Amino acid sequence: MGKLIFIGLGLADEKGITVRGLDAAKDCDALFMETYTSTLSAGSLERLERMIGKDIALADREKVEGGVDILDKSKTSTVVLLVPGDPMSATTHVDLRLRAHELGVDTEVIPGVSSLTAVPALLGLQIYKFGQTVTIPIPEPNFRPTSFYEKALENFEAGLHTLCLLDIKGDENRYMTASEGLGELASVENEMRKGLITEDRIVCVVARAGADDALAKAGHFRDMSGQDFGPQLHSIVIPGKLHFLEAQALVKLAGAPEDLIRD
Repeated sequence: MGKLIFIGLGLADEKGITVRGLDAAKDCDALFMETYTSTLSAGSLERLERMIGKDIALADREKVEGGVDILDKSKTSTVVLLVPGDPMSATTHVDLRLRAHELGVDTEVIPGVSSLTAVPALLGLQIYKFGQTVTIPIPEPNFRPTSFYEKALENFEAGLHTLCLLDIKGDENRYMTASEGLGELASVENEMRKGLITEDRIVCVVARAGADDALAKAGHFRDMSGQDFGPQLHSIVIPGKLHFLEAQALVKLAGAPEDLIRD
């Protein structure tokens, strides 16, 4: 009987994989790496192959969602799917695991560090005060949804913070920047005029979470929009009601205005 193991690679580069995950990857029969929900820095794939001692087959959205090759191999051998971040943060991976179970294939999940926890940590925000996470999509000519704004507004009205993940299209080498994401928020605000985004609203940006040059920055929307936060990947946080320790953290750790503490 085979087995399918989902291994989280953590953030930024090949160094984010856990010792347990590395051991499992070394012992497997077939090795795939999912390439469409997130990405690692340049050169990480080659360095990871050297660490593991095996070639890694890249799996795009079609291969993971179709699952035929991965599932067929897992019926009779031990297969590993490497996933940047945490392996169960994407619904397609949960679906693949369920399909493996339907085929009688054992599965295992080896977690990895995720932006869902790393971004709040870098900003000093309390994770239990976050509401629903949203993704701001790259706008297309006939595709410009507003649901991310509406969900962020619901969080804000409930006093909760919102983590805004920014869309990527890895096969096209397109990565939404924080500046572009803030622009999309402002654009929808201009249409809906619900007051989520104002010139004075405090917003936060985290860039390259987990990397040596990770950046955490907070400030008024008017000062943050249009800034260049460097190479990908970027995330945005819209804070809700801040605990005084959170306000202190944003000032001391992310450069937010001092009046945030006085307020």
